[in-house]
Amino acid sequence: MVGARVRKAYQPHYEQIVLRLNRKGEPSTDLVIVRGLRAYASNRDRPMPTQPSQFAMILRKHLNNSRLVGVEQFGFDRVIRLEFEHGKGRLSLVIELFRDGNVVLLDGDGVIVRPLTHAKYASRSLKKGESYAPPPEAVDPRNLDRGSLDGILDGSDHALIRTLASRANLGRVYGSAVCSISGIDEDTQSDSLTTEQRDSLDSALKEMLGDLDGGEGGNIWLSDTESKTSWMDADNESERDSAAAGIVEFSPISLPSMNEEMRVAVSSLSLVYDFIFGSHDAAAFIRREEEKLIETGERAEDESSKLSRRASQQEKAIERFNQRAAITQELGKSIQDNWEHVDSILAQLSAAVEEKGWQDVAEIAHEVVWVDSLNPSKHTVVAYLPDEDGEPGAKVTLEASKTVHQNAQRYFEEARTQKNKAKGAQEALEKTERSRKTAEKKAAKEAASGRLKGRKRARRFWFEKYRWAIVSGGHLLIGGKDAKGNDVLVRKHLSTNDLYFHADLHGAPSCSLKLKDGLIPSKSQQGVVPEGVASLQISQTLGEGLEDARELEDSVISEAAQISVCWSRAWGSGGAAATAFHARSSQVSKTTETGESLARGSFVVRGERSWHRDTPLEIAIGLAVVNGVPLPVSGVPKVISEMCERWASIVPGMEKKDSVANRISKSTGLAQEDVLSCLPPGGCSVEDHGLIQP
Repeated sequence: MVGARVRKAYQPHYEQIVLRLNRKGEPSTDLVIVRGLRAYASNRDRPMPTQPSQFAMILRKHLNNSRLVGVEQFGFDRVIRLEFEHGKGRLSLVIELFRDGNVVLLDGDGVIVRPLTHAKYASRSLKKGESYAPPPEAVDPRNLDRGSLDGILDGSDHALIRTLASRANLGRVYGSAVCSISGIDEDTQSDSLTTEQRDSLDSALKEMLGDLDGGEGGNIWLSDTESKTSWMDADNESERDSAAAGIVEFSPISLPSMNEEMRVAVSSLSLVYDFIFGSHDAAAFIRREEEKLIETGERAEDESSKLSRRASQQEKAIERFNQRAAITQELGKSIQDNWEHVDSILAQLSAAVEEKGWQDVAEIAHEVVWVDSLNPSKHTVVAYLPDEDGEPGAKVTLEASKTVHQNAQRYFEEARTQKNKAKGAQEALEKTERSRKTAEKKAAKEAASGRLKGRKRARRFWFEKYRWAIVSGGHLLIGGKDAKGNDVLVRKHLSTNDLYFHADLHGAPSCSLKLKDGLIPSKSQQGVVPEGVASLQISQTLGEGLEDARELEDSVISEAAQISVCWSRAWGSGGAAATAFHARSSQVSKTTETGESLARGSFVVRGERSWHRDTPLEIAIGLAVVNGVPLPVSGVPKVISEMCERWASIVPGMEKKDSVANRISKSTGLAQEDVLSCLPPGGCSVEDHGLIQP
């Protein structure tokens, strides 16, 4: 894209920036920046907000029509600098793709014009007016000589894959590739490698990094033959978006650990990103409108909030009407007070027009000290009235065909019109205030009853298509609701850094413990969220510093196992505990041995499994607001009790789940279908902790 010009900047979502770039003679290309996650080029159609955000306006002001002249990466870090040039000089846009990420606009001297988000770290500060400092430089594996590699290996008593991923800064995918090329088992202890193994590892590292530096295209791997066939048959954007659910891995280079028969090469890595994330990212503006958090903590649907905003707008309108009335009345009075002056201007104008015509008079009007301008099409003149020193002061618009009295009267009539508008707005304001007080009383009554106001939604959150719960740290655990749901979940939502869970029972749901996706406490705790109700927001940046969900604490993994057995038919079996296992996502496959077949929703799990025996059958439901939407949140009792003041513990029992859902719905205001989706599949016994009886 070097050489392209910036056409416009957009911010369709709080954490997404889009730069529209134009290359001469070619269609425009969008540079999509999703804060902390990815940056890629896309030609996909996408809706955009009609009103630009403040940050988008700043980018437009400084970058519009500038030319992209350079792109560089800071060392081996996840930081990119885009350099732009226009007539006023050079500017830079720095994209940070680690932690929560950031997008920072710099002037030609490297001083921050504006960051997307102000941030302060131990060694640097990202705020307006500060000189930009990149993050402390991480290890660049391209600069590792044999001595440095030995030092890293000797200083680690962890498995080789973990050492390469973190200490050599390769990440798990490329660390695994190096292990495969060198022929060394990933779980080998780092400091135990022999000289021959270290030679092989050093050679494999150089080979892989050379491929990375020289690579220009991208690769995707499909889950099975059926998925690959669907992908190859797709010939339009819609079909590719559907087939993309079968993509299980992607990389700019070939990965030895992946099945070569399932690999498809594409022309660029940006295309790969657009295949996998493009549809999701293109809907960013729609998601923002549907799921946005209002900074004040008030939902757009809250009646009291609506009326408060309306009242504020009406008050401002009344003020504008009154100001305009005062201004026009004062100008009408000034015309009357300067009768002779205005009459003289009108007389001289009439004589000049009669002699030379409107067009010629308009061209020389600026030479007259008491005239500002003429409008020949409207036959009006903008003239000055004398101030207290007899110099040109206030300006008035005079109609040449009317007398001084008629011109003054026109201003007085305008003043009366504005006063009438103010009077009408005042009556509307009083009506709004009455409605607002009624809405506040109703809201207070609902809050006193412990019920939340429901919210009509055109769409649900993506995880609500599945069973879902949260574990410690806010990580999401999602499970299939049926055989089809199991298939879609594993194909689409079991990524390389997630863990696969399954109860040791036939027909149990396939579950994915997400490393990055989850719920975190919301920054907004006020507004319509009642006291005692947890306020949460969706996050895609959990698991900071971790390459794999296996690195989560053992207690977190045990919680996920407990929830997975609660979702299985073990719940209604009459027992108090059950068994589950977890495995890496790479161990889960649809591929069977020759002559064998799998039913829909079933998978083959190869390799060693980690077992969780005597897992208790107990789950909890808490009352929360997620991205402004009242929802029941489920998990193990320890997590839910710490997160939610109002919650209930549920174990197998004799009460029908429909009855339990009905009781919870009536006492909380939650939709009954939302509560049902959180309950295990069978009879229940409820121990209430303020959820049903606040």
